[in-house]
Amino acid sequence: EPWLLRKLNSPFHLTEGRAFSFKGWQKLMHDLLDLGQNNGYPFMAVKLDSIQQSEKGISAVIAMDKGPYISFDTVKITGNSKTKPIYLAKKLGITPGEPFSQKKVEDATKALKNIPYISIVGSPELSFQNEQATVYLPVNDRKINSLDGIIGLLPNEIEANKWLVTGQFDLQLYNVAGRGRDYVLNWQRLSQYSQNLNVEAKEPFVLGTNLDLSASFNLLKEDTTFLNRAFTLNIGYQLSPTAYISFFGKRQAGDLLAVKAYENASKLPEIADFRYNSYGATYAIHRVDDIIMPKQGWQSTTTFGIGNKQLLENTGIPPELYQGIEKTSLQYFIQTNTAYYHRWRQNLGVKLGFNAGDMDNSNLLLNDLFRLGGLQSIRGFNENYFYTNRYLYINVEPRFYFGTYSYFLLFTDLGKVENKVENVSQEWPISFGGGLNLETSGGIFKFVYAMGQAGSQPLGFNYSRIHFGFTGRF
Repeated sequence: EPWLLRKLNSPFHLTEGRAFSFKGWQKLMHDLLDLGQNNGYPFMAVKLDSIQQSEKGISAVIAMDKGPYISFDTVKITGNSKTKPIYLAKKLGITPGEPFSQKKVEDATKALKNIPYISIVGSPELSFQNEQATVYLPVNDRKINSLDGIIGLLPNEIEANKWLVTGQFDLQLYNVAGRGRDYVLNWQRLSQYSQNLNVEAKEPFVLGTNLDLSASFNLLKEDTTFLNRAFTLNIGYQLSPTAYISFFGKRQAGDLLAVKAYENASKLPEIADFRYNSYGATYAIHRVDDIIMPKQGWQSTTTFGIGNKQLLENTGIPPELYQGIEKTSLQYFIQTNTAYYHRWRQNLGVKLGFNAGDMDNSNLLLNDLFRLGGLQSIRGFNENYFYTNRYLYINVEPRFYFGTYSYFLLFTDLGKVENKVENVSQEWPISFGGGLNLETSGGIFKFVYAMGQAGSQPLGFNYSRIHFGFTGRF
């Protein structure tokens, strides 16, 4: 039929006069069946009829029976998940009324592995009735929501007869109301003048489209030095079961707090007031066996952004220090994070990580650089220890598993960081150590002992770091 001829990559596999090829006609049959089962005809049958062999040739008629036209009906959940079937249908690209596609059903298993708040406990099943196909998904909910925090009351060493309130609060809610809505709130205050706040929200398939809308706000107050705020708006789209792309607009603002210290300065300080509007994209691909705790496969995320940064004059700084400086300039940044996981037999595995980033501008400031260090990047150093405009580091982490998500680990982190704001051309931090990741009934406990060496931190037991954390799940 004409629609089949249009969709065939090579519609004339068996042209007259060519040497007969059994593989050629097999490929034609396979292509026809593949087109049928992915365009609403899963019961299509193709065979040869009226086969004739002459002295120098062979001829036959291709007889095709399309069978009934089948469309998708609904998605039904056979596990204990409270996720709404309509959300999973959109996530998997299985829309009621559209032509049946066997490929979409097969891709459903891959897509389900990339949804963090559910786990697949079997293979999707099909039933055909009244020229409609119903897809049954055996999925269970995972304990991924978390709520934990700690409050500390300490004597205030700066203000007499007063108490200092410190602490940390984390709230992560995923798949709210079974519709894929995510909400995250993180607050941290470890000293009197420093604190960090991060708020995120995501709404999938906004206004009935296939687009996801998310927004985030971040506030960082670094002692009495500077205050940063950032607001980001994202629009995302699922390209395939394993690939996701999003486009963002980001507004960043930084303000100098310690103004009095620069009243008599002879040059512009490394920290200054700025406003930065950037636009860019993030591309993520996940080909792992488990999106939360992968043991096999690889995943990668790359972000690129570019925009104009405006340098603002602070009234507390001598105005002549701003003379001859370009107030508005173009700034870009790029970051990539890649991880590879491999597991041998039952107990042995390894994680290899590669991470890099670059940022450039004619007026780079200390308060808009990347921040590295700590449990999630280069271990053996305090959180956000390094200021850098260009970095690269690798993580090598052998693991010994003694449970589904429990394992002992050894690690080595090796990196290279540059900070042209403070004229640090190259610094080679290195760290090593070991630790434990322990799955409990209430969540995941992680403990890491690390020793690190960099230009400003020598190697020694008195400089070692203990990183630990507990993530409660419900």
